[in-house]
Amino acid sequence: MEKVFSPKLFGLIKDGSVKKNLSKDILAGIVVGIVALPLAIAFAVASGVSPEKGIITAIVAGFLISFFGGSRVQIGGPTGAFIVIVYGIVNDYGLDGMIISTIFAGVIMIGFGMLRLGTLLKFIPHPLIVGFTSGIALTIFSTQISNALGLTLTDVPGSFIGKWGAYFGGIDTVNWYAVGITIVTVLIAVYMPKITSKVPGSFVAILVVTPIVVFLLPEGAVTTIGSEFGEIKCNLTPVFPSIEWGQLSHYLQPAMTIAILGAIESLLSAVVADGMISGHHRSNTELIAQGIANIASPLFGGIPATGAIARTATNVKNGGRTPIAGITHAVVLLLIMLFFGKWASLIPMSCLAGILIVVSYNMSEWRSFRSILRASMSDVVILLVTFFLTVLVDLTVAIEIGVVLAALLFMKRMADNAPKEIIGATNMDSDVLENYKDLPKGLGIYEISGPFFFGSAKTYCETIRNLGVNYEVLIIRMRHVPFVDSTGLKNLRETILQLKNEGTYIVLSGVSEPVKKDLLKGGIGELVGVENIYPKFDLALQAAKEKIEEK
Repeated sequence: MEKVFSPKLFGLIKDGSVKKNLSKDILAGIVVGIVALPLAIAFAVASGVSPEKGIITAIVAGFLISFFGGSRVQIGGPTGAFIVIVYGIVNDYGLDGMIISTIFAGVIMIGFGMLRLGTLLKFIPHPLIVGFTSGIALTIFSTQISNALGLTLTDVPGSFIGKWGAYFGGIDTVNWYAVGITIVTVLIAVYMPKITSKVPGSFVAILVVTPIVVFLLPEGAVTTIGSEFGEIKCNLTPVFPSIEWGQLSHYLQPAMTIAILGAIESLLSAVVADGMISGHHRSNTELIAQGIANIASPLFGGIPATGAIARTATNVKNGGRTPIAGITHAVVLLLIMLFFGKWASLIPMSCLAGILIVVSYNMSEWRSFRSILRASMSDVVILLVTFFLTVLVDLTVAIEIGVVLAALLFMKRMADNAPKEIIGATNMDSDVLENYKDLPKGLGIYEISGPFFFGSAKTYCETIRNLGVNYEVLIIRMRHVPFVDSTGLKNLRETILQLKNEGTYIVLSGVSEPVKKDLLKGGIGELVGVENIYPKFDLALQAAKEKIEEK
């Protein structure tokens, strides 16, 4: 059994991987550090705290997550997902309350890891994740309208509807300088990656826009970080909040929200990174590292942190393959803060708003959202309920109700489908047992038995992936699969794509008409070819034999 806590870095030092990839990791870390700078500042400002708190988080948490983490390439720091949560906690409990809640959340995350709950992610259905991620993206977008338009509003309500009411009420105070800066920032951030992926668009936008504001626009034409928060200070001295032990229970709900969201996002990021480098992260170790980082970050003046998918992907694309890249990224940010922090105070708030508008668009997962809307009614209900609760009520409530709703709808779906499918199963596939004799070399057969849903998809797909790479052709039998949900479709699609890249040809057999309909909606037909989805095993077997003979 895998150890509960076994940081990747130490093993990679022993096997020589760190030494072998050192120069590439350092270069990747420098790039990621530059990418992280504007995002760290923007996330902090949007969360209602001073900009240096975002940089401190990226430095302290980024270093610890890489040093102790269970992923080779995970980059940790502040993320857009926490903006809404931190903003609400600071408003309700103050800065001390945010520090206590984050430390409490870190302890909870360490507990998750010690109890080996790292595999819990597979029980979170895909529509729920897309629902609250899209909801967070819309909420972040709504918080940036005032700065994007340069509105002079003194008191903006916390609720989504209240915010937009205030925006429409103050529309006559639009600052057209701010609007222009926002538009230029968005255009640079969007189109810069199409010119070169070596330099981040958000960083280029700051370098282009800030001098324009300083040298070409009238003084005070737009609000800047300096005019809003003062000079960015380099202060990494420990901060100890005043704790009233009798009030500690009040912080349980915000702490649990931070812990759950941090765990989900960090493990999702690690899974995405695994797919990019063909690796395998240690989920329990990663949770413990995230917990350590969230205990340390607020003690030095930071905010909650987790694995950042976009920065992790940037790390991988630039050659990062060991935690040294993440450690380098933290060191780069520390050096920037020490020597260039005072210049960051000149960045206009509308520029940060433009960066966050692009971040919210990238977070929105609108393609996945649209895809799920074409899926089963159960998945649509989970998606929409979670989305609207996130936007209009609260993220904690959205996750709680979403999970319960997913479980209830799954049980109903099983009850509705099970009798009908069991009766029809014997007629679904008239196998000829003789066809099993003398199977050609290079042919593998794997059977999925039962519903292919969020609770079983990860296990099935791991087995299919491990088995499929050993064969030229793999037949996946689905005669006993009553239905496939969105999570199952997503995992199966990714698995088939990986096997195709490895040179394995996929054939599906025993597919009922309802399941085939779901597979086609989910894009599986495009991957394997509609002609390779068969209702009977003997037809699939014949097609597989012909394919092997062709090879």
